[in-house]
Amino acid sequence: MTVQFIDTDADLVSFCQRIADSDWMTVDTEFLREKTYYAQLCLIQVATVDEIACIDPLTIDNLDPILDLIYDPAITVVFHAARQDLELFYTLRGSLPTALFDSQLAATVLGYGDQIGYGNLVKQCLGVELDKAHSRTDWSKRPLDAGQIDYAADDVRYLRDIYQALLKELNDKNRLHWLDEDFHSLSNVSTYAPDPENIWKRIKGAGRLKGAQLAILQKLADWREQRAIKSNRPRRWILKDDVMIDLAKLAPDSLQKFSMIRGLESGTIDRHGKALLAQITLAKTMPRDAWPTLKKPLKLSTQQDATVDALMALMRKFCDEQSIAPAAVASRKELERIVAGDTTVNLLHGWRNEIVGHHIQAFLDGKLAITVNNTLLNTHEQG
Repeated sequence: MTVQFIDTDADLVSFCQRIADSDWMTVDTEFLREKTYYAQLCLIQVATVDEIACIDPLTIDNLDPILDLIYDPAITVVFHAARQDLELFYTLRGSLPTALFDSQLAATVLGYGDQIGYGNLVKQCLGVELDKAHSRTDWSKRPLDAGQIDYAADDVRYLRDIYQALLKELNDKNRLHWLDEDFHSLSNVSTYAPDPENIWKRIKGAGRLKGAQLAILQKLADWREQRAIKSNRPRRWILKDDVMIDLAKLAPDSLQKFSMIRGLESGTIDRHGKALLAQITLAKTMPRDAWPTLKKPLKLSTQQDATVDALMALMRKFCDEQSIAPAAVASRKELERIVAGDTTVNLLHGWRNEIVGHHIQAFLDGKLAITVNNTLLNTHEQG
């Protein structure tokens, strides 16, 4: 099937008119974000049963014809590992498509492995080895040659057959409903909306700070995030994480003391020193009860830790019965949270609860016993 390269508004309108009656389409994007806060959309790949196209957003003035289809609730939009693609569409429209299918999530509940890559899934499902020759392409450069276009088209070309195969397998095994909650969460705008006030929680090294130090880090991270958004520049270009951690630790009270901070360049002090000092000063005036806090690590007793070991064994048993990787269902830390009484863990909800979670809860409630027969783990209902 010939791949169409669409780089005019008229050709885009024509293409979208031809595929408007599709029940589903596969979609992928190519983008760059090394020099910007927001990812720069460089290519949109779309395939239906009958057509494949690479759409050039760098030359097309109005992308609404294809965006209208992607956002059409009557058309299922199929991605592989959808989050980064959806972040782009959220940036474009401030909302998200609702009729979604993610082949990576689907493959997880069918036993293909946790967070399987697209190339590996293509190989497992279709026996095709994808060409990796253009994996380092700068997609913002024009013109794109035929090899680059064909390489980009592969991301939606084979996804068509994978989607239909996974959908059939999900229906055959009555597992399609397992994915309802996961697919719905992909359309949750809070996943993609900037959150300057809480971005400090993602900074490496925050766990080493406490009290007023965390308040300073929060204010600095909030300021940096808003500055990055406004200038559309990467956070690290404005202020590096390790520099913020040191500023929070040392809490300098004058610009002269900024020179004590390792890695804080004089140019950064000249440009942002006064703003940084203002944030530090503001944090110092915050009352103690307004200081942010981090959750303390769980400290389980020896008996609780042994219970987690038993839960790990149970999880492996039930995952093995369903041919699903345990890592796709829950981590040891999540099991520790359950033993500590946390009922919000994903394992206790949705498809994970259906195959494992309710067994875990039954064991904790004393309604399920474990025995070993010839090294095989068995379970028995109690009472």
